[in-house]
Amino acid sequence: MAYNFKNALVRTPCKSISNALSSIGEKPDFEKVIDEHNEYKMQLERSDIKIITLDALEDYPDSVFVEDPAITFQDFCIILRPGAPSRFGEHEVFRNEAINIFEEVFVVDNGKIEGGDILRINDSFIIGLSERTNKEGAEELEKILLHLGAKVTITNTPNGVLHFKSDCSLLDNETILQTKKMSLTGFFENHFKVINVPEGEETAANSLRVNNHLLVPKGFEKTYELLSKSYDIKLANVNEISKVDAGLSCMSLRW
Repeated sequence: MAYNFKNALVRTPCKSISNALSSIGEKPDFEKVIDEHNEYKMQLERSDIKIITLDALEDYPDSVFVEDPAITFQDFCIILRPGAPSRFGEHEVFRNEAINIFEEVFVVDNGKIEGGDILRINDSFIIGLSERTNKEGAEELEKILLHLGAKVTITNTPNGVLHFKSDCSLLDNETILQTKKMSLTGFFENHFKVINVPEGEETAANSLRVNNHLLVPKGFEKTYELLSKSYDIKLANVNEISKVDAGLSCMSLRW
């Protein structure tokens, strides 16, 4: 199943994270980010996952978000091409690290594509085109995934949404959590059960199912009440790191 994992890879936040990309123009406090990142790792460990921690990359303020320059499938890693100019080069550093961790490493050489736009459901991948992911990058990743035996669907990320997974997440094999903006596309309704996050709690749509636990960002009480009826919820504080557009899924690679 797409949410059963044995390993998770994370990267220590760098002090330069204050210069990371931010759609709201805010700068996070480094020490508070470290505390949140440590809490995040602790919650992953509670789900019986082995944590691999990479060193901080001061030259790349957004490098704590390890899911953007790469995705995993089975025991393979696929290096992507970040769509933000400030992240160019980060994927090359990650490629050199990945060859010592994964069975085999594949590389997307053209276009732009970020992991935040890729939702995996078992052996199927949904790629959302966005400002950070274009058709050229999506189609090159599609070729690699098809070669590895996966299925691929390319669609559009809703207008005004940073990444496809900013507005949706996998709760189980049959259920998607989504925002109203995602629901208006009608993309998931014909194939999955859907749960819409309560109005005003759109950030909670980027929750993270890991083994038997569902990791949900703190501070969204209506979403917690809604989901706790069916899932074993673990809460993680992302108040500070969310100032630079973070979500729970982007802070780790899982396989």
